[in-house]
Amino acid sequence: MNTGLRIAAFAAVLAATFGTAYGVGSGVGEISPEPASAAHQGHTDSARGEGSEHGGGDEQGHDGGHELSPPGGLQISEGGYTLDLKTPRLQPGKRAELRFAIVREATGRPLTAYDREHDKELHLIVASRDLATFRHLHPTRAADGTWSTSAALPETGPYRVFADFTPKDGEGLTLGTDLAVPGAYEPTKLPASDTTARVDGYQVELAGGLTPGKSSELMLTVTKDGKPVRDLQTYLGAYGHLVALRSGDLAYLHVHPGGEPGDGRTEPGPEISFMATAPSPGAYRLFLDFKHQGQVHTAAFTVQAARNTSIG
Repeated sequence: MNTGLRIAAFAAVLAATFGTAYGVGSGVGEISPEPASAAHQGHTDSARGEGSEHGGGDEQGHDGGHELSPPGGLQISEGGYTLDLKTPRLQPGKRAELRFAIVREATGRPLTAYDREHDKELHLIVASRDLATFRHLHPTRAADGTWSTSAALPETGPYRVFADFTPKDGEGLTLGTDLAVPGAYEPTKLPASDTTARVDGYQVELAGGLTPGKSSELMLTVTKDGKPVRDLQTYLGAYGHLVALRSGDLAYLHVHPGGEPGDGRTEPGPEISFMATAPSPGAYRLFLDFKHQGQVHTAAFTVQAARNTSIG
């Protein structure tokens, strides 16, 4: 595709993205993680085998005769709150300030009271529509309720921003909105499903899979130089953090690991267990954050969710 056609194609993608509540992307390539100082891992508050999801896909699946709750991140407004992205576009490859607020619809003012979830009031995810780029950020909140963080996105194209938070004494929410990085754009193809991911000299093996409408276990095992990593470090209260995004609309599934540091039964590796429920059949991209020797690393997998099937 020549440059002119790419620009035209990207313009069409942007028009579709910003003209609807959310657009449809395709494909994914190698993960492009944020430097370790800006990455995030955490969200663990459940015993082994009793993991919970934050942001959609409750365990009231079709197999149990109930409908799944809507996946998180597909709506800009929910539960009386709206994600107000004050920086709707960034330049490719240039670090800049990303600003936003969570607006309480009843008052029209930014929310300033949050319940802390795993050491943070709010967790911010930025992912490209083709799932080739993934960022897990932790912005800071000003007194007026405006959040900000430094971010650098390497590739042009449409992105999705997710805000994962719990209003004070309220229910957890994940809101989503669109972010543009202007320029010629060609989506990256989604990698094939694989049970092995390699990142920064580490190897992570995935066992288990996703089943639509039914909770299932995902077990991830971390090794380095062929040896099990048994001294994973806690980061935001956990040994591992997993985010799943559905290819296409980027429905957000926030899963929690089974167990937590200090509970008397959860070991610091090499295995990290999660319970997850996929809201529908289809392809999902899993992003695992783990910390070792002072650095946060992100391993990525493609998983196909189909009834009564698993990988590993």
